[in-house]
Amino acid sequence: MNRDSVSVPFAAPDIGDREIASVVEALRSGWLTTGPNTVAFEKEFSEFLGGGPEAIAVNSATAGLHLAVEALGLGPGDEVIVPTWTFTATAEVVQYSGARPIPVDVDPVTLNLDLDAASGAVTPRTRAIMPVHFAGLPMNRAALIMFAREKDLFVIEDAAHALPASSLGRRVGDSESDAVVFSFYATKTITTGEGGMLVTRRGELATRARTMRLHGIDRDVFSRYHSRRPGWQYDVVAPGFKYNMTDVAAAMGRVQLTRALAMRDARARVARIYQEAFCDLPVTLPEAGVAGDHAWHLFVLRISANAPMSRDDFVAQMASRGIGTSVHFTPLHMLSYWRESSDLRLTDFPVATQAFQEVVSLPLFSTMTDSQIDRVITSTREFLR
Repeated sequence: MNRDSVSVPFAAPDIGDREIASVVEALRSGWLTTGPNTVAFEKEFSEFLGGGPEAIAVNSATAGLHLAVEALGLGPGDEVIVPTWTFTATAEVVQYSGARPIPVDVDPVTLNLDLDAASGAVTPRTRAIMPVHFAGLPMNRAALIMFAREKDLFVIEDAAHALPASSLGRRVGDSESDAVVFSFYATKTITTGEGGMLVTRRGELATRARTMRLHGIDRDVFSRYHSRRPGWQYDVVAPGFKYNMTDVAAAMGRVQLTRALAMRDARARVARIYQEAFCDLPVTLPEAGVAGDHAWHLFVLRISANAPMSRDDFVAQMASRGIGTSVHFTPLHMLSYWRESSDLRLTDFPVATQAFQEVVSLPLFSTMTDSQIDRVITSTREFLR
């Protein structure tokens, strides 16, 4: 039976013959771990962003965020402001280092971190701020940098959703922030299966991250086996981690990067169709931003109180039609660990608490067919009009 007639998945990777060929070539090369493809991927990724920042390939965005926190020297006694509206990884990497994540509320329109709320959370112990570009729409980066400079804070941008988003004519990743981290997870806008990229303009941060991503060894495997110094000779300069990207993953990433803009344009087309189809429903549509600025990783509806059914009922009804949906996110302050360990209360986060009752992410991926788009629209309109 034709898959398109059976279901509409929430997300699907856009993998073609070129990606498959690149992986096969990498496998046949005999070099599987961090090697020539990884080095090339880092260079090409930096050039894609504008050529300014250094790029360090890692095995997940979580790893990249952790490396940034570690390289900036954040630790016990320090506080890092994070949005409550995010995946748990944003906060957990802060705690890995012994520092304390401080969740704050979000903007009621974009669901990006609210700088006014952040200002109220700054204490003498606050050393950094870690915003998330939710769904692929960048927050106001100029305001972010101004805020950080006024408060003397490091900035680590969680850009897991934000490739290839832009703002003020510059791609996310090309900025004055101390570090920006992207995700290449299977559902993201480009994928390596698992993987991520840390980018920074700070040379000392890049050097530290490269060392710490592979056990604190002073030479990576590729350089050890491509130099006149014997490959077995290395030193361990710090207790590092196992965060390096494989060459197989990097090979696929290199191809995906060449298609990043075309895949974004395909998702943007779906988003425009959705915007027009749902404009008369009792929902709040996502902010689109300036044309070309949104990465459109997610299309998030907010179902109004006067809609004919609740968010949870809508999710169930869509599932009954074979249409995948998701919820982004359960805020940190509503998750047991963060709520209990940090004594967080619903009333401290009124915007996120309300939004959580309303949001639903609809299917959005670059290979969606017109038939799949029509099925999502027809069912959504039937359930919510």
